[in-house]
Amino acid sequence: MSGSITALTGVTLGALFGVGITLVAWQLPWLRSRDLAARVDPYLRRSRSASLFAGPRAASRARVVLERLLGPVAVRGLSVLERLTGGPEQLERRLRLAGRRTSADSFRIEQVIFGAAGMVIGVVLAVLAIGLRGTSPLLGLVIVVLGVLLGVLLRDYLLGAEIKHRAAQMAREFPTVADLLALAVAAGESPIAAMERVARTSSGALPDEFAATVADIRAGTSVSQALASLGARTPLDSLGRFGEGVSIAIERGTPLAEVLRAQAQDAREESKRDLMETAGKREIMMLVPVVFFVLPLVIVFAIFPGLAVLEISL
Repeated sequence: MSGSITALTGVTLGALFGVGITLVAWQLPWLRSRDLAARVDPYLRRSRSASLFAGPRAASRARVVLERLLGPVAVRGLSVLERLTGGPEQLERRLRLAGRRTSADSFRIEQVIFGAAGMVIGVVLAVLAIGLRGTSPLLGLVIVVLGVLLGVLLRDYLLGAEIKHRAAQMAREFPTVADLLALAVAAGESPIAAMERVARTSSGALPDEFAATVADIRAGTSVSQALASLGARTPLDSLGRFGEGVSIAIERGTPLAEVLRAQAQDAREESKRDLMETAGKREIMMLVPVVFFVLPLVIVFAIFPGLAVLEISL
């Protein structure tokens, strides 16, 4: 066992040495590739026509600290994460769909933490496999790398699960919220006041989004743009159609209460269709225990008395 651990230590140190040599070689000036924009950028003047209020977008403090602590390793690691799980724009959109207000850099750091946890678990499994089974140290290194990748992908999978859960929650809340909006508009309130009343008197994911939409409108955003952004930052497709229908009704003067009632009815019909599809899938899954567990027992109970009678007669 001590020999296997020594071999694993040697393989790990050799891999770390190879990674260090590779990083040093990448940073050499004559081996480092620079694109045309990086070569021309020092000789260009910055544009003076930009607005004074549009300052440069700085990186978050967590990313800056991580890059300064780990240097090029952090930059390479974050770039690999971006290639594996999508670019920063796609990640920002997924975070908004999940209802998270954190930045993309914070999520990348969470992925690094999950990857480090997977690496620890992989090292433990590799040591056990080498010590107990006599596995090759190369296979142990593969287990460690696989643990890191699974940890990173697990955090991305959990984000997708959050988006699906939030979409299901909004789908359950949408018909009731649309009915409340229709009642408030039919009572004489404006659409903005109706959304504000629903956001103030209700709780859930959808009322929170309505509160954010009302805040955008109060800040100066037009009603159509605020409703369009409501559909863009929510994972429910019916909310996008809801925002378009309400904005068109406001522009053309269509009775808004009727539009909201129609939207609520469409949402209920869609939920019924989803429920029927789920029931059909569950019905097929219920056949598995019937065929593999209940039916063999029925056959045994049906055949066993006949076999017993035959044995007695013999």
